[in-house]
Amino acid sequence: MSQEELNRQAFKEEAQDLLGELENALLELEESPGDADLIDRVFRAMHTIKGSGAMFGFDDIASFTHDVETVFDRVRNGEVAVGRELLDLTLAARDRIQDMLFETEGEDRDPERSKAILDGLRRYLGEAEAAPTPEAESPAESGDEESRFYRIRFKPPEDMFHTGGNPVHLLDDLGELGPCRILANLEEVPWLGECRAETCYAWWDVILCTTAPEREIHDVFMFVEDESELAVSPIAEPEELEGDQYKKLGEILVERGDISADGLKRALSEQKRLGEVLQESGLASAERVRSALAEQEAVQEIRGRRKESEAASSIRVAANKLDDLVNLVGELVTVQAQISQKVAAKKDPALTALAEELERLSDELRDSTLGIRMLPIGTTFSRFRRLVRDLSVELGKEIELETSGAETELDKTVLERMGDPLVHLIRNSIDHGIEPPEARREKGKPETGTINLSAAHSGGEVVVTIEDDGKGMDPKALKAKAVNRGVLSPEADLTDKECFNLIFEPGFSTAESVTSVSGRGVGMDVVKRAMDELRAVVEVDSVPGRGTAISIRLPLTLAIIDGLQVRVGGEHYVIPLALVEECVELQAQQVSGGANKRIIDLRGEIVPYVMVREWFEVPGNPPPIEQVVVTSTEWGRVGLVVDSVIGEHQTVIKSLGRVYRDVEGLSGATIRGDGSLALILDVPRLVRSAAQEAQR
Repeated sequence: MSQEELNRQAFKEEAQDLLGELENALLELEESPGDADLIDRVFRAMHTIKGSGAMFGFDDIASFTHDVETVFDRVRNGEVAVGRELLDLTLAARDRIQDMLFETEGEDRDPERSKAILDGLRRYLGEAEAAPTPEAESPAESGDEESRFYRIRFKPPEDMFHTGGNPVHLLDDLGELGPCRILANLEEVPWLGECRAETCYAWWDVILCTTAPEREIHDVFMFVEDESELAVSPIAEPEELEGDQYKKLGEILVERGDISADGLKRALSEQKRLGEVLQESGLASAERVRSALAEQEAVQEIRGRRKESEAASSIRVAANKLDDLVNLVGELVTVQAQISQKVAAKKDPALTALAEELERLSDELRDSTLGIRMLPIGTTFSRFRRLVRDLSVELGKEIELETSGAETELDKTVLERMGDPLVHLIRNSIDHGIEPPEARREKGKPETGTINLSAAHSGGEVVVTIEDDGKGMDPKALKAKAVNRGVLSPEADLTDKECFNLIFEPGFSTAESVTSVSGRGVGMDVVKRAMDELRAVVEVDSVPGRGTAISIRLPLTLAIIDGLQVRVGGEHYVIPLALVEECVELQAQQVSGGANKRIIDLRGEIVPYVMVREWFEVPGNPPPIEQVVVTSTEWGRVGLVVDSVIGEHQTVIKSLGRVYRDVEGLSGATIRGDGSLALILDVPRLVRSAAQEAQR
């Protein structure tokens, strides 16, 4: 890939972040339309997309973004008010930029849609600014330009106050361009008895650090520049800030023209501090020396801040490189386990110490590597604000989305895979859960419904909960619908929780009619399948008239898990430890009846179990005393009967080949310490398949 292609790819990735930031700022602005900080966030995002787009050859995006930016410049200046229509247009523009980003070379393939958006936005502009979009900014004017230092000497006319001018206002405007150090020069101020109040005797030296081009500095003084003594000159290029030392005092004074080079040489021949020498020799006044020292101090101070900022900044790394790193760490963990097993057999104290040290380092490297892939779940939450906003308007409902626990971290892959299931769940809450305003009013509820999306750590898992205050679900009605559709036999005895789980059955829907949003009974089936692939556990709780809560228990990562290693015949299996509750013995005489009568009495609780040997058709006879590994599933506690329990095992997950693709109950494989293979059980799918098998 050429450097140009790398730059364009980098722009696309950064633009995605900026568009996400833009969407969040717009949605927050809808709730606080007068918030100046939010307006600035919108403007900055637009400005950076436009400038960077022009820099990397996305001219259509830069041109399209120009009008949106111009409108928000007017909003920033208080000339245009933020309203629903403007936000709708800006969100539509944001979506259009997103589409253009992935069209060939940023080409606009839907010019009619773009024109409709721009026509709407241009209604907020005057005739002059509604003219065709000017040329995109040059790279030098983009928001990503590096800061530069400028030396500004401003000596206003003595009669400035007569014309109503005030130099302080100009200096304040200058300060808005960036951090600056202002030094007032008072050497021309006469004695008090000679002062005239309306005369401006002072003048100023300013050291300004800004990303703005030089012309914007001159713009600040545009109304007084002809009558003033104004000198603006860059004093440091970005690359000059990389060194440890800035210019010396004498060099600054010579550059400013305050002393000559010869005068500097004569002064240096004196063995005194340079500032003192210059003042005593009359080559520079105390004011000028003080001003030069301030410049030196200001540059060093800002350079120090920049170094601190750079040290705290992050770097962008391609996801596939992180995947490769995790795979290598997985291999290392496997080899470390093999070494530990070999060393344990040798019983050599020195080797044992080395193996333990290797294990410690391997564990730290694993934790650090997996930690790099962790992202806050808030990055996923933010996209749902837009979904709730648009869908509630479409359905004529008033719904507010509340989120909490956005800082909770999950593996990047888990986050990516749970995005679509969460969309289905929220769409169902909006369409089926939350009632229309008039229905809520009749029930004594607030007209605005609430959907609460939260995330929190719970042990070694993350629990994501979607809760609404809508009409809830009636378990009896769900069962009756399942019987009518032939999904369930009329004699089936289900608990409320089992009735709620019926919504995940393929083709099952509580909707009376199919709408553009839902009703075909597909969405929740998709949710269930996606959650099974993530080894997540879904629980549904609902109260008619009060609302529904769906909780999803997610593993922190999909790469390496803690597992319980078990043996059946000559085969080894791994059960995810997060699902294991306890292990109990099973005597041979306790096993009786068919597959649908396999239950144990566990301290007064009836727990069904699945014979792993029979399910996977493992040859041989079981031992007289088997082990029941009791697991927690969405159907309650279910036991898995194995020959023996070996112990905990740090499991590096490997995907299965095509041969095992259709085998129900397996989710992957791992390599044991002795190099042999162990299969990882997909407990939810295994239990569900076994239950369906028993009903036949």
